[in-house]
Amino acid sequence: MPRLAPAVKNERRQQLVDAAWRCLAHQGFQSLTVNDVCDEAGVSKGAFYTYFDQKQELLLALLEDEGEEIRRVMIDLQRAHTSGIERLRRFARAMIERGERPASLQVRADMWAEMSSNPAVRRTWASVVGDRRAVLKGWIDRSVRDGELAPIPANALAAILLSLGDGLLLHAGLDPSGFHWTNVQRALDALLEGIER
Repeated sequence: MPRLAPAVKNERRQQLVDAAWRCLAHQGFQSLTVNDVCDEAGVSKGAFYTYFDQKQELLLALLEDEGEEIRRVMIDLQRAHTSGIERLRRFARAMIERGERPASLQVRADMWAEMSSNPAVRRTWASVVGDRRAVLKGWIDRSVRDGELAPIPANALAAILLSLGDGLLLHAGLDPSGFHWTNVQRALDALLEGIER
């Protein structure tokens, strides 16, 4: 059997991850089966196990996939010629937009449940959050130095912004009609305006 080129292997693995995202728009990770993912991707069960030893590794892949998406958003924001406060505003908007995707809500809820019992999920997520917080802290520190923001503990504000995003996603998963995302964005804009100089 010929060996697959690394790019082809990555593409096929991503097909399974993409299929899992589509499935999760309609069901929870706990009830998701390997067969569900394989049927959605149009591949055999054997193909799944070529890329993942167990279903749990798929959750880690979903977290990595989402993490890469947000990392790209942050890189684009870093390169944008805009004020620090506008950069934070755009970051908050990008996090809120995830709330409009049922699969993101589902993965977030499942990820938090898994963190309590699975050290690999906890380590992966702690690393992702730590990286995001460090980038946000740098943006906030710079904005304070440049006089755009009132003096504020940068690491704390970064943690608050990240926690708001995750907390809102969890609340939306519990009660999808509990609030409107456009109102959340307006409230966040008002909060950021309150610390703007």
